[in-house]
Amino acid sequence: MNPEKNREPIGLNGLPSHDYFLDAVNHIDEAVSSKSIAVGAAKGIIYSITETLGTMIGDPDLPSHLRSGYEGVLEVAHELQAKIAKLN
Repeated sequence: MNPEKNREPIGLNGLPSHDYFLDAVNHIDEAVSSKSIAVGAAKGIIYSITETLGTMIGDPDLPSHLRSGYEGVLEVAHELQAKIAKLN
């Protein structure tokens, strides 16, 4: 069975699961590692992801269980940003 089919794209609160953001970060990391994406493109995408997560985390109405998941992904995204920055 494909676990992707069991994921809800949008939760009951109207927000995507942190797993979707983590999948995106991991995908960019794999693309950078395999050199199948331009460094500039990877920088732009990961910047957009970190900005989006930062905005979501900054929402005072965000439930704490969602905030902690997003914060974990944001940390991984920041690590990838640093890795990409070293490629220049």
